[in-house]
Amino acid sequence: MTNKIPARIHVLAKPTGAICNLNCSYCFFLDKESLYPDSDFRMSDKVLETYIRQLIESHKTKEVTVAWQGGEPTLMGIDFFKRAIEFQEKFKKPGMIFHNTLQTNGTLLNDEWCRFFRDNDYLIGISIDGPKELHDIYRKDKAGRPTFDRVMRGLRLLQKHNVEYNVLTAVNKINAERPLDVYRFLRDEACTTWMQFIPVVERINEEGTRLYQRGDVVSDRSVMPGQFGNFLNRIFDEWVRHDVGRIFVQTFEASIRNWLRLPSSGMCVFDPVCGYGMALEHNGDLYSCDHFVEPDYLLGNINETHLSEMAASDRQRKFGDDKLKTLPKYCLDCDVRFACHGECPKNRFLIAPSGEPGLNYLCDGYKSFFHHIDRPANLIAGLLLRGYPAENVMKLMAEEDRKHFKAGRNDPCPCGSGIKFKKCHGRPSVGVSQRYD
Repeated sequence: MTNKIPARIHVLAKPTGAICNLNCSYCFFLDKESLYPDSDFRMSDKVLETYIRQLIESHKTKEVTVAWQGGEPTLMGIDFFKRAIEFQEKFKKPGMIFHNTLQTNGTLLNDEWCRFFRDNDYLIGISIDGPKELHDIYRKDKAGRPTFDRVMRGLRLLQKHNVEYNVLTAVNKINAERPLDVYRFLRDEACTTWMQFIPVVERINEEGTRLYQRGDVVSDRSVMPGQFGNFLNRIFDEWVRHDVGRIFVQTFEASIRNWLRLPSSGMCVFDPVCGYGMALEHNGDLYSCDHFVEPDYLLGNINETHLSEMAASDRQRKFGDDKLKTLPKYCLDCDVRFACHGECPKNRFLIAPSGEPGLNYLCDGYKSFFHHIDRPANLIAGLLLRGYPAENVMKLMAEEDRKHFKAGRNDPCPCGSGIKFKKCHGRPSVGVSQRYD
């Protein structure tokens, strides 16, 4: 028995599986190579055609996203993606529009790749962890060599050919200590207007072996909860005063939507339930989620079962609903649950103060962030609901800042919280006086 087929299905397809030309220390996917011993890790034309056809057949909407990831998908070569476009044309329904996306480390890009991306309206995600001295700490190639210069060369080629792109930054224990350096580099030197910040949380056992669904020890590369909260707070303070409307930070955009009680739009970790984003391996195996590519979460193979049937299966529906149903009471009673919803299930491996399992490792960090942005998020929500542009919040924040600088430490905070200035916006950890450190 299956549930109602979703109107739109999102799949991260991995044509090279876990194979990559880099060896990033924190990459959670490289180990997945062990799931397919003796494989050549190349999606065949047969699987490619089956996938594109079934993806199109599964959609009741006119817009279809075809998302490629890895490993490193450009290892397939450009002809593979040309065939993917041909299959889209072959099977598309009248009026159907395709949004092609590809996540890459950028090191293999050249003019030919970029012309292809531009001509076919690809959105490219490129991974950069900040300025050179931060990026090169963990993002090295198979020979242990730094990759920053090659990544930036790929980024400049995308810019040269006017390819639409965004930047994904993995926030680890080292670059998390320099939030404004990371943000300003991405904004001013990488010249990106869209950023994603993904926390690195590596679960390991006491012997240091990487785990995925067991254990509660994290590696020394993993960002600490409070550290991640401070990273987001410091960047948000810069963004909300200078960059609203011209720089888009995925976490901030999704958060504001939650303040408006709207779906987070593309950031599943902040949605009440999940299960709408599956992962397709190179051989046609379909898994419940990109972060759960493991035997227990294998839904089937598209060569044997239609994609839509697996997406609508009771098993996949349970996977998605369990995000909400397994929340501990500590989370259900939380004042910022509406903004977080327990975040990603892969990070929910701590014990809550009540003794219940299922608390998110990053809970303290997200609480700090959501409490920190409450005032400006409400201001932005109020502006949007009244038909004003969100960027008007920068004028409001500037006015509040002028008041804050005039407030005495024991005076009521000008933000209207009713708390003394020294314990509210006057605290060193969140004070605007530290924005330019």
